[in-house]
Amino acid sequence: MVREPGFLLDKTAQELVQMAYSESILEAAIGMAAINSLIDIHEDHCVELNAHNLIAEKGAGKRVAIVGHFPFVPRLREQVKELWVIEKNPQNGDFAEGEAGNIIPRADVVGITGTAFTNHTIEHLLEMCGPKAYVVVLGDTTPLSSILFDYRIDALSGTKVIDDELAMRCVSQGATFRQIQGVKRLTMKKDRR
Repeated sequence: MVREPGFLLDKTAQELVQMAYSESILEAAIGMAAINSLIDIHEDHCVELNAHNLIAEKGAGKRVAIVGHFPFVPRLREQVKELWVIEKNPQNGDFAEGEAGNIIPRADVVGITGTAFTNHTIEHLLEMCGPKAYVVVLGDTTPLSSILFDYRIDALSGTKVIDDELAMRCVSQGATFRQIQGVKRLTMKKDRR
């Protein structure tokens, strides 16, 4: 699953970043985590806004496609005209990932899990988005880098670590993403002027 386990701390940042290209999802996740840790996030370009609230606002009265089944899906179903959830492991009411090509081009708002970076599907998913769709990439893997706005993305909803020691303690003791303390959830929006 991970080559050279126990020796990752000996690697340079550049070596860790290269792992983002790995076919191993776990190695690619480590690479994305390295990338995210190196990004200098300018909070003055961000707002504390949950992706759910942004998608609900942009999707009011519209068709919304979400790649990834997020905890807010049941609430979002009540807030938008139509919601399609595309999931690798579909839950009740979700669509299998093979349906993405039939669904995403029809959506007015598209939410894509940041995991699409680690499983190397982000480019293909972005290509499916209609030219006028509002596209949000969300989740803990999402890089909060404005360079992504050059690639058909309108908003990035991710996480910034604000207390390294507390976040590290939570992670090292088995915390899930939602349980990690010492982080701030931020959204960066493309300036459409």
